[in-house]
Amino acid sequence: MNDESALTAALAADLDGSYERVVLGFQDRLYAFALRMCGDARDAEEITQDAFVRAHRALARYPPERRRALALRAWLYRITLNATRNRVRGKRPPMVTLDGAAGEVPAEASARPAAVLERAERARTLARLVAALPHRYRAAVVLRHVEGLSYAEIAGVLAQPEGTVKANVHRGLGLLRRALGEEEDAR
Repeated sequence: MNDESALTAALAADLDGSYERVVLGFQDRLYAFALRMCGDARDAEEITQDAFVRAHRALARYPPERRRALALRAWLYRITLNATRNRVRGKRPPMVTLDGAAGEVPAEASARPAAVLERAERARTLARLVAALPHRYRAAVVLRHVEGLSYAEIAGVLAQPEGTVKANVHRGLGLLRRALGEEEDAR
């Protein structure tokens, strides 16, 4: 039995007693996802909290059989995405880092400062370009290439057919390549 199925079985048996494991197991990933989608740390914290509250309320209404059969990870990302959409509706997404470590300096920094600076600049550029993608492409690209979800899981999160998800990831990556090429040509 994998970790997720063990967790859903625990939720089916004792929701209140095992929900803390859900929060502890997913809080960092959901916060990072919300941050990448909205670009503001304070908003991302509130989105994550809201998502966990919504998830608990929904689980409390579900019968144990439904809790046991739940695709928990995809379901939590879906709730977080919806909470993000509600929170940032009408706001323009600011620049965010993809790795969450904008200020960290790698250990080899003293050995090759120029290479480190170049990688950091490329990461900032890529983060800015990802933040500028249309929402449907940004969500698909971040869920696939940053969060590591499968196409089937992303289809569940975004409530889209798997083929649409694959197309949106492909188109989003194409837009990123084109924008990155334009950035490099402008230098």
